[in-house]
Amino acid sequence: MTTHHPIAIIGAGLGGLTLARVLHTHGVQATVFELEASAQTRTQGGMLDIHDDSGQVALRAAGLQERFRALIHPGGEAMRIMAPDGTVRMEETDEGNGTRPEVDRGQLRDLLLGSLPDGTVRWDAKATGARPLGDGRHEVIFADGATVTTDLLVGADGAWSRIRPLVSDAVPAYTGVSFIEIDLLDADARHPHSATLIGGGFFISLGDSKGFLAHRETDGSLHVYTALTTGENWIDGIDFTDTAAAKSAVLAHFDGWYDGLRALIADADGPLVPRRVNALPVGHRWERVPGVTLLGDAAHLMSPFAGEGANLAMLDGAELGQAIAAHSGDTEAALAAYENALFPRSQASAAESAANLELMFGDNSLKRLLDQFASYQAHS
Repeated sequence: MTTHHPIAIIGAGLGGLTLARVLHTHGVQATVFELEASAQTRTQGGMLDIHDDSGQVALRAAGLQERFRALIHPGGEAMRIMAPDGTVRMEETDEGNGTRPEVDRGQLRDLLLGSLPDGTVRWDAKATGARPLGDGRHEVIFADGATVTTDLLVGADGAWSRIRPLVSDAVPAYTGVSFIEIDLLDADARHPHSATLIGGGFFISLGDSKGFLAHRETDGSLHVYTALTTGENWIDGIDFTDTAAAKSAVLAHFDGWYDGLRALIADADGPLVPRRVNALPVGHRWERVPGVTLLGDAAHLMSPFAGEGANLAMLDGAELGQAIAAHSGDTEAALAAYENALFPRSQASAAESAANLELMFGDNSLKRLLDQFASYQAHS
């Protein structure tokens, strides 16, 4: 059976939900289609720093700034940088006056979901493809055989977007860095040394083209990303269903590192989760295609080393929603205005992310990172 939706948003991540919320505040109805079975299907990842010039701009446009402030993790903007030998090389406290407060991604998503009318999100709707019907209309096909038609199709469906092929033949490529995600639960009670090591906010340790990125979560756990410069297929050679063997394989990359850092791997609770870091080409853009556009990772997937991914997705959603409302009845004018701002903004952030990846995992990474922070402080 085919149903028609004037605006169809594929993907209920932060960007797609922000778009739906901003449209709702302007009295414009949209439907969001999400492949997950429900909002509780999986956890939504760790902490996010929400920037005052992007993510917070989007939340203000969505009328959610005050409710967002209630979610901020006190102390989350603290930072510690450590050398591989365990020497603390830089430390900043969170005085509560920073411009990038930390919030739990899951709580932020719940805030957006709760701000939408019931039925806005259609769960268990996995888009498998889409095709143009002419005159800017499109048909979306789902895994269960259902189809919908729409006058405006928005691909907010992430790195491996099923909507992107309508406008671009670009695909994400491996950046050379892989993450192994690790959790240490109830850290103060069960992992007190690691809890003290990481501190109350964000933690970085770098050296020899690898390192640790970690932060304390609002539930008292520690979320750790072990970052390794490896071949694209390195992950495939490890059986991550055998946690002991996976720990050994990852620990082998950190021979000679401080025992407290190695303990972040050795003492992990639950399985280790591998993730390749992929990115679209810097400056990815497309020619205007009637009736369809992209936002977030579908439009500009980049490595996480500028901290911009979620923030840009939300800003994309807010600006697209505002453009649609401002150009009522003229979808093409709205999409052109949105993309004219999207492309240069995302190119700048993607270039910064790529440069930071090289800085953090290239030669003399720790010194270069410390020099970068010193430069920021000198100009603040």
